[in-house]
Amino acid sequence: MARHVDRRTARKNLWVFLALVGVAVVIAAVTAVRLLGDAGKTPPKSNETPNSGKLQPVQSVQAPKNDYDVVVVGTDPEGVTAAVSAARNGLKTLLVDGRDREILGGLMTLGWLNSLDHNYDREKPGSTDILNKGLFSEWYKQVEGDSFDVITAANAFNAMVKNEKNIDLLLKTKSIEPKLADGTNGNKKVVGVTVTTADGTKRDVAAKAVIDATQDADIAAASGVPYTIGRADLGDEKARMAVTAVFRLKNVTPDVWKQVQKRLRDDGDPNTDANERSAWGYGEMQKYPPNNKERVKMRGLNIGRQNDDTMLINALQIFGIDGLDPNSRAEAFEIAKKELPYVVDYMKKLYPEFANLVWDAVAPELYIRETRHIVGEYRLTMIDVLENRDQWDRIGFGSYPVDIQRISPTDNGAVMSHPIKYAIPFRSIVPLKADGLLVVGRSASFDTLPHGSARVIPVGMATAQAAGAAAKLAIDKGVTFRELSASKELIASLQDMLNKQGMELKPYELKPEPYMEQKAYPGLKTVVSMGLVIGGYDNSGFNTLPDSNPQRLLNLMQGVKRVKKLPGDPSGVVAGMQEPAKQPLTLEQAAWTIAKTAGFDVAADKAVAELLAKGMLQQATVDGIADKRKLSNGDTYMMIRDLVESLAKTKT
Repeated sequence: MARHVDRRTARKNLWVFLALVGVAVVIAAVTAVRLLGDAGKTPPKSNETPNSGKLQPVQSVQAPKNDYDVVVVGTDPEGVTAAVSAARNGLKTLLVDGRDREILGGLMTLGWLNSLDHNYDREKPGSTDILNKGLFSEWYKQVEGDSFDVITAANAFNAMVKNEKNIDLLLKTKSIEPKLADGTNGNKKVVGVTVTTADGTKRDVAAKAVIDATQDADIAAASGVPYTIGRADLGDEKARMAVTAVFRLKNVTPDVWKQVQKRLRDDGDPNTDANERSAWGYGEMQKYPPNNKERVKMRGLNIGRQNDDTMLINALQIFGIDGLDPNSRAEAFEIAKKELPYVVDYMKKLYPEFANLVWDAVAPELYIRETRHIVGEYRLTMIDVLENRDQWDRIGFGSYPVDIQRISPTDNGAVMSHPIKYAIPFRSIVPLKADGLLVVGRSASFDTLPHGSARVIPVGMATAQAAGAAAKLAIDKGVTFRELSASKELIASLQDMLNKQGMELKPYELKPEPYMEQKAYPGLKTVVSMGLVIGGYDNSGFNTLPDSNPQRLLNLMQGVKRVKKLPGDPSGVVAGMQEPAKQPLTLEQAAWTIAKTAGFDVAADKAVAELLAKGMLQQATVDGIADKRKLSNGDTYMMIRDLVESLAKTKT
């Protein structure tokens, strides 16, 4: 009888277990629908890829252990990469996230940024070889291509983490704060984190190293690391690039996609095209008249096709959003939801192929391009990118255009330059003022302008892989990250580790670009570093030979005034001049414009002498001007160079 009871009890327990599993499956399915909407449906067999269709469950621990070798904060692609790198180097790793996330991949999978901004090897014209291999390549091989299904991407990230026995994953924490101790030379030392779990319990977690992959340098900021916000290093503390709310349309049948391809392949525009998974073009959408004119602007459509007859569109830009403020982010979603029905109606009226599409959803997270820029042992500069510089402590490479997105509806944005190849130094992920900490992703130590190129995810994943390996090396050698960053011997060991783990970090030397061989190149460097001259995709804007004019120089000096905080007002120098943009620029007019910007109350005919006397203009620059009645752009750049260098000497 007892055995019979035991058997019935066992059978009952089995049914309870199966019921619980069923509930778990339902919860997972509901979660997938809530996070990904209709993208959670299993696509037709013909569209399936190994990881697509069904969102695989993510296994999160209930609570962390008391100590780990490494804690990685943030589950964007960079956080996943850093954790996997640390784990494969034998380190016990906690990957923890402080957002309301139930899948991995962040910007790619919850921000729906499903098309990659690649860094190709541009040393080989037309090459599609990617510069940053290693763990990025491993993930990339699991998705459909340059544009991918977000479920495929989420499953690929999940698989990379799930396969590492050295990783504990902890999601949906309420807060994560650094644990600090006194370090050396007045620095703080990050010795772990304090995590508040979903049930409100606070847990102290000790760690030998912490990697901040939050995208906003949250841990670094809380540890006392210095940083700038947005474009503060260009004199505009409030300006930052627009955020984007990616949105989804459904009913994208194969026939609809064929029509999209036909339009973009036949429109005669070399800058538009479409393949089986992505499309870029529809420039007429920039003329969309927004209801919220102060906060919204459409750009041409970047479209990513999904495996469930939907498509994701990256085009709706929203301005005046503080990516660090939850209330501001919530405001962006409200703006998007109010505007998008009108956007979709406009698309339908303009393009017949979109007539039967239906607006489905907005991405759960915003595409935020910039918030904090930390200050590290080295800060990547625009000149590093302009000159395609290698770095002795290279841990990755960039070649993506320096893409500076709009900061307001009246701003057009700019492609500052298109580098061939530049190196990312390890020193750029080693923050000042805090030991035991590395910062990877878009908030690493990059100036605002090079950040426009270095912020892309493949670069971030390269720095993250390096961070995981560096943690292993620093722990084994008993050195700080700062000490590691200063040692050529240890950096060589780090690079050797990374090369053995799939990266290719060879030194290189490129021929100087044609614009670097111009006589006025020293002046060009000065104005480009302040974001005042734009090269474009082909760098043709860096030609210094064309004639300047009074209006152009005035515009340049307004920019210099903003960046360098100069007291003067040059706006009156073209007063009464007919069509100043069509007049030749004389040396006298140029010197007067510069003097007025610097705050000098001087007559036009005395301006050259005044600037020479104050060391704000060099005689060699004056002597180098071929025609003092008609200055070239290069002549004005050299004069601005003299002014900026004199200001720097005054400060020191």
